[in-house]
Amino acid sequence: MAAVTAAMVKELRESTGAGMMDCKKALVASDGDMNKAVDYLRENGLAKAAKKASRVASEGLVKIVFSADGTSAAAVEVNAETDFVAKNEEFVEFVNTLADMALAAPSDDMEAFMALPYGSEGTVQDVLTAKIAKIGENMNVRRIAKCNTPGCKYIGYTHAGGRIGVIIGLKTEAGVEEVTVCGKDVAMQTASMRPKFVDETSVDPEFIEHEKEIAAQQLINEGKPEALIQKIIPGKIKAVLKEVCLVDQKFVKNSDMTVKEYVGTVAKEIGKDIQVVEMVRFEVGEGIEKKEENFAEEVAKQMAGM
Repeated sequence: MAAVTAAMVKELRESTGAGMMDCKKALVASDGDMNKAVDYLRENGLAKAAKKASRVASEGLVKIVFSADGTSAAAVEVNAETDFVAKNEEFVEFVNTLADMALAAPSDDMEAFMALPYGSEGTVQDVLTAKIAKIGENMNVRRIAKCNTPGCKYIGYTHAGGRIGVIIGLKTEAGVEEVTVCGKDVAMQTASMRPKFVDETSVDPEFIEHEKEIAAQQLINEGKPEALIQKIIPGKIKAVLKEVCLVDQKFVKNSDMTVKEYVGTVAKEIGKDIQVVEMVRFEVGEGIEKKEENFAEEVAKQMAGM
């Protein structure tokens, strides 16, 4: 049997656009014969899937799942090119299965997750590649999150049929049923108000420095003297943090109190401490640059290629 070298894998990958592991598998199956390896990829729908991989997948679904006692939770985002496919029964089942797998997984390491066995159909990556070829659109398992901090109860909220998924971690000795309403209220707040951090202690120092630079430049533009600028900046940063930190935001259901104050009232009612300590917010396609194409041009391109 001919040895499969890294150079051969690279060459096949460049000529077909298929994944590295798929190329290696094809070369092994074809005893190092490049032409047969290309045929292998085509026969298995892998080269076809690779061509679709250049297309932007910015639609899809977010799925959140929880353990029965609320002590662990997971979220997954899987993307497709169109909302039509995102509602496809096979796609929805795939996303649901991945969410359950994420909940059971030892960590939220993406590389390890994609290598997990998906029933008897191969790895998650194998199944994803097969579904791309079958369904006919580029798809991507974009990210997963796993929450299982000791002492926490997890509650979530899904918005717009899976466009947004939120998981909130509450540090409390209360049972999950005692804090479900509170947790859902905070999750809905997170879905609508898009906080970046749970509280001031979790704020990225780089974020604060960036905001200081912006505030300083604004004050310079206003003609404020240097000595005064340094006195004004802390107040401006404090105002920004109230907007980006979940617990300091005005509570949407009652703007007379902050989220932290709302959680405090619930804690007082049930006689057990509650603290918001974790937050996961996934929104489908956020940060993905969507490709806008004229439909008539797209049809013309397809006809030209026939």
